[in-house]
Amino acid sequence: MSIQRERREPGIEILRIDRPERRNALDTATLRLALAALQEISADDSVRAVVFSTTSVTALCAGADVGEPLDAAGGVTRMELFAELYQRLKDVPVPTIAVCVGNAVGAGAELAAGCDLRVAGDNLKLAWAGARLGVPVGPARLTQLVGLGKAKELVYTGRAIGADEALALGLASRRVPAEHAESAAVELAEAIAGQSAPGIRVLKEMFRDLEEVNQRIDYENQRLLDFQRHGAGLSQG
Repeated sequence: MSIQRERREPGIEILRIDRPERRNALDTATLRLALAALQEISADDSVRAVVFSTTSVTALCAGADVGEPLDAAGGVTRMELFAELYQRLKDVPVPTIAVCVGNAVGAGAELAAGCDLRVAGDNLKLAWAGARLGVPVGPARLTQLVGLGKAKELVYTGRAIGADEALALGLASRRVPAEHAESAAVELAEAIAGQSAPGIRVLKEMFRDLEEVNQRIDYENQRLLDFQRHGAGLSQG
C-alpha cells in the first residue's frame, strides 16, 4: 500500500505517502488511496487533527508521477483525481498539518499549501513547478499564504525555497531537522487536539469561509481539468 495510516490518541490521524523509489510522486493508485482515506477521516467525528507525512525524509511528494504509463483517457482520469484530492483536502473538517521534508514540488507543494499548517524540515525544497510545463496551478492557495507579489514570483519562476525562507514567509510554523519533522507536526497536532473539539471544527469552517477558499479552488480545479482535457496536459509515461 502506497498510503500508510496511523491513529494516535487523542484523535490524531497520520497519513504517510510510501513511494520512496519515486520520491513519493503520486500515481493513479496512490491518489485513489489518499482520497479513500480522506473520505473516511472526514466522516469520523473522533478525528481532531490530520498529519500528512512520508515514510522517507527525502520527499514529502515530488508531484505527479509522469512516468506512470497512461493513455490520454488515463491522463484525464488522473487529473480528475488530483482535482478531487485538492477538493477533499480543503473539506477536511479539522486542522491539517503537512510534514514538509525534502522534495515538495508541484502537487507536493499544492498538498503542503492546502494544509492549514506546515512544519519544515531543514532539507526542504519547496517549489511550484507548474509553469515549466504550463500547468495552471498555484495561485489559488499560495496567494492567501504569502501575498500576491511573492506568490507571483514563486509560481512564475518555479524556484525552490528552503526551510529558512518558508519560515520567514510564514509558510512554515516551525523549522526542525528533517528527521524530527513528523514528531514536531504530531506535537502541533496534539496541541490542537487539546482544545475544544467542536470549537476547532467551527473555527476551521470559519477560516474556510473567510478565505473564500471554495471559489478559488473550484476555479483552479476547472482550469486544471481544461488543461488536461483540451490543452497540452501532463505527459503520460
